[in-house]
Amino acid sequence: MAAAALGCDAGLAVADGAGDDNIILNPEFDDGLDNWSGSGCKIELHDSLDDGKVVPASGKYFVAATGRTDTWNGVQQDVTARMQRKLLYEATATVRLRAANGVQPCEVRATLAVQTQDGRQQYLGVGKSVVSDKEWVQLQGKILLNSTVAKASIYIEGPPGGVDLLLDSLVVKHAQKADPAPAPDFEKLEYGANIIQNTDLDDGLNGWFPLGPCALSVHDGAPRVIPPMAAQSLSLDDGEQPLNGKHIHVTNRTQTWMGPAQIVTDRLTLYATYQVSAWVRVGNLPQGQQQGQVINIAVSVDSQWLNGGQVLARDERWYEVGGAFRVESKPAERVMVYVQGPDPGVDLMVAGLQVFPVDRKARVKHLRKLTDKVRKRDVVIKVTATTGPTTTINMKSDHDDDDGGPSPTTKAGGEGSVIEVRVRQESNSFPLGACIMRTNMDNEDYVDFLTKHFNWAVFGNELKWYWTEPQRGQLNYADADDLLRLCADQHGMCVRGHCIFWEVEAMVQQWVRTLSTDDLKTAVQDRINGLLTRYKGKFKHYDVNNEMLHGSFYQDKLGRDIRAAMFKTAKDLDPDALLFVNDYNVEGMCDTRATPEAYIQQIIGLQEQGAPVGGVGLQGHVSNPVGPVIRAVLDKLAVLGLPLWFTEVDVSCANEHVRADDLETVLREAYAHPAVEGVVLWGFWELFMSRDNAHLVDAEGRVNEAGKRLLQLKHEWLTHAHGKADDNGEFKFRGYHGTYRVDVTTSAGAKFSQTFSLDKDDAPMVLDIKV
Repeated sequence: MAAAALGCDAGLAVADGAGDDNIILNPEFDDGLDNWSGSGCKIELHDSLDDGKVVPASGKYFVAATGRTDTWNGVQQDVTARMQRKLLYEATATVRLRAANGVQPCEVRATLAVQTQDGRQQYLGVGKSVVSDKEWVQLQGKILLNSTVAKASIYIEGPPGGVDLLLDSLVVKHAQKADPAPAPDFEKLEYGANIIQNTDLDDGLNGWFPLGPCALSVHDGAPRVIPPMAAQSLSLDDGEQPLNGKHIHVTNRTQTWMGPAQIVTDRLTLYATYQVSAWVRVGNLPQGQQQGQVINIAVSVDSQWLNGGQVLARDERWYEVGGAFRVESKPAERVMVYVQGPDPGVDLMVAGLQVFPVDRKARVKHLRKLTDKVRKRDVVIKVTATTGPTTTINMKSDHDDDDGGPSPTTKAGGEGSVIEVRVRQESNSFPLGACIMRTNMDNEDYVDFLTKHFNWAVFGNELKWYWTEPQRGQLNYADADDLLRLCADQHGMCVRGHCIFWEVEAMVQQWVRTLSTDDLKTAVQDRINGLLTRYKGKFKHYDVNNEMLHGSFYQDKLGRDIRAAMFKTAKDLDPDALLFVNDYNVEGMCDTRATPEAYIQQIIGLQEQGAPVGGVGLQGHVSNPVGPVIRAVLDKLAVLGLPLWFTEVDVSCANEHVRADDLETVLREAYAHPAVEGVVLWGFWELFMSRDNAHLVDAEGRVNEAGKRLLQLKHEWLTHAHGKADDNGEFKFRGYHGTYRVDVTTSAGAKFSQTFSLDKDDAPMVLDIKV
């Protein structure tokens, strides 16, 4: 509900801006309409309406915004002098609708209108809620003011013209800081223990029941090996065969949700991450069906549905289905696991269903070994002493040739001499980036965290077509220019271009959607020509046509070839930029539209049409990540031979410690896989995230447990070594790729320093230092 906002300089604040007092003057209209005004409409003070049917929710009065002709008309108050910069506020408005002939429920919004000192006008969402004319509703949200402003007003808006908007009260106070919840207690949790009873069916159907009036029976003929993703988590060897070949066969299914089920309420541990695994199959398929059948392992928590994993069965083979879920609050009634999905009349078969808590610490040990192979290289520092009148320090790889001829040298580590070598890695070269928006530029704390801890950046909205051309012919590149200047020019960061087009129709601006075919062709060509000509050589990557697995607007309007044509045109206009496909849910195995197989098929199809696809983007909006599930997806996509990037990573959990574990899981899996060449986070600052409970830094700058985990990983992935050269003057170590400083101290007390870059290579790097 909450959205990000910018605001005024600390110099404009008054004392109560940082206190517990409401900064809204006359909040319940006890002083009439003082300090209030209409935004494009009239406002009226009332103590009741409609013969007493509408009375104040609190206090004695309320205000009605009448004569409204547009959605932005409403009630407003100037708060310029009472809001403090970089301070988090909570806003609560009590609102209601009214119309002569009744009105359908609709969205009401609280908005902050900001005019910055350099003249920029912004309308920033604070909160929203669906409201009716039947009762008063509380609308809540948060505000963070980043910038210095000339004016700031908060107003209530949203319903269509002709509907009166009623405001009973408005409260805006400094947000109270709640102490973070402690880490969950997993001391008694038995990792790897299946909470599904009688999964091997040796006791018939005991523990199982049919969901709905379908029929369950037990049969032989199922796979006898545990599914690979589960086997990885359980550390089973390839030769182990823990399954007995029995399966549940479900017949007489008349609804998609019918299938085998178990109640697991008393076997769950809150906040534990449960991996889900099974073999599934369909039978009795209609003749000629080609679309495939969705099979889903679902988890019902009271009235809430959780997705435990999905697979698309295209024939009557056995398929592995895998996924994960987590329950974060105590169920009021029950938790049920069930298998569902195929069309009515289609038989469903399930074998070896396992639901078990994942031991993430055990996985970390395995990933460290993989990371050592993928992200490190051996280094030999050879220290020799010159015999001539001058002292030089020379660095060279064993693949380089000396261009100055041989120099008379002796071993520096001979008998009686001691050469101390100290190596410190200054930066890791693995691309690690984060999202930034134009509003974030005004918060120096945000910019400092971004530029200190990340080497890549991506813009949240400012390069998207709906932002750069909201109305036809009205181009706005100012925000993108500002961000590019900050990230690339001032701080030397590499920047991803996100995105040229967006294939999902809901993300296409209205004027583009209404164009004729010919006009759309022209607009598409103008867009790509204008963008890539303006920024030629500025963006290292482009997401060419975002989310093509989930949308088909341009393809439907302009034909199948348009997607490949976009890639070809982009390559012609900016040959050095790497061109990406980019999509979501692929890494989680929770979406049958976005399976690794579907992604591979799409990419190969583009390549067959001549599209120069240069990279594969996995957005990484992951829920309850499980390492082997992510690894399985990466392994499948790696066969394409293209760089894989996580492009929009965020993880969400109310508990900061679990959020930290989730983030660590994704980052370690990415860093340990040889095909992954970069990771970009989709933000890190509270109120500037696409999901709630996903931030690493709170609105006022506190680094939370998830943020601390990120910094711990960055520290872990730096190599420092210290010791003495051997008798041959050699000092050896294995280090992460990146930039280093080496300090050499001789037994005579002379000190020499040099920096070098350790790039990826299978052969050891030999560094010659002559002292």
